[in-house]
Amino acid sequence: MGRGSAGRSAIDRAMPAAAPTPAPTHTGEYLARVREIAPALEEAAAQIDARRELPEAIVAGLAERGLFRMLLPHSLGGAELLPAQYVPIIEALARIDASTAWCVNQNSGCSMTSAYLAPETAREIFGGPRGILAWGPGPGEAHVAPGGYRVTARWAFASGSHHATWLGCHVPVIEAGGKPRLHGDGTPVVRTMLFPKSATEFTDIWHTIGLRGTASNQYSVKDLFVPEAYSVDVLSRRDMVAREPGLLYRFSSLSLYAGGFAGVALGIARSMLAAFIELARDKIPRGARKTMRDNNVTQSEVARAEARLSSARLWLLHSFEEITEAVAARGHITVEERMRIRLASTFAIHTSLEVVDMLYEAAGATAIFNENPFERRFRDIHSVAQQLQGRQQHFETVGQYLMGLDADTSWL
Repeated sequence: MGRGSAGRSAIDRAMPAAAPTPAPTHTGEYLARVREIAPALEEAAAQIDARRELPEAIVAGLAERGLFRMLLPHSLGGAELLPAQYVPIIEALARIDASTAWCVNQNSGCSMTSAYLAPETAREIFGGPRGILAWGPGPGEAHVAPGGYRVTARWAFASGSHHATWLGCHVPVIEAGGKPRLHGDGTPVVRTMLFPKSATEFTDIWHTIGLRGTASNQYSVKDLFVPEAYSVDVLSRRDMVAREPGLLYRFSSLSLYAGGFAGVALGIARSMLAAFIELARDKIPRGARKTMRDNNVTQSEVARAEARLSSARLWLLHSFEEITEAVAARGHITVEERMRIRLASTFAIHTSLEVVDMLYEAAGATAIFNENPFERRFRDIHSVAQQLQGRQQHFETVGQYLMGLDADTSWL
């Protein structure tokens, strides 16, 4: 940081510099690392929300603990955690700060691209502890050029882009004659293009209700040359065998995004429930004689909230466990299994939303003040539910599949 101890903030002092630690391969060690960073993250939460990005000290602490490398291959020093091992870690981060958990999940999902790159390219992008990739959706084109592509486009929703070192985008390929490149079935070829963040221009658009600290801003490139080695077919990342042999890479990054962002929602709701129970212990509502904790309605609502969150969480994790076992035996994931992941993830997000809304209302006027632990969680969960992973349309898609109708599988 270039400063002496006396000039460092409390957050900096809580996060001493350290060499990257070896990647563990189980959930418990990472949960212990989340507990290590928890005091600094709790202290920084209001700053993260106000600054609309993660402070450098927090990013450094996450990186030092390998929390951006949980879905990277062993060959790059990553953990290759399986989905049911990974989701509880994102959930634990979200109980402290949702924006941080969202960024870690987004950057981790992006890092799965490493399994489809040539080893030397993957090492260049992800080889160091600060090898972090971010991307977002948006229009653009990649025109075929000798040795690669010339890319012009503008994208947004690039969560974690402020602390990323590389950026990417998904764009259709345009042949030299001006026609789109097509797959054998007639669908457009869309490739993921990867480039250093220094090659882009940012526009600050992230002024939002919640998840403010994700810094999900807009970025653009114009006629940027991207070598062939720094691109990968988007379709291959979902349907083809990765270069890396690990079981994790039989899953698509979309499935890990879905499960991870469900973990964010569950973490927000779980922390909301804990805060509500603490509030109910002492608060005596106006006109009442007893604390909220002694109210029969409050007691019932807390029990129902616990049942709903626990049920949604266990179904999500059990689904991942069963599907992982089946994929290990079979060698690939099926559409039915991808549908189940999508349904369990979307259900967990909306169950969490319903619990947060109920608790926010039950907390009364206390919940509207910034100084209390309700207002930001209320804003964050509503932002989670509004994002792609929380679309109500996912229920429709899975319902179509279950009823034998044609269903869109592009977001599985």
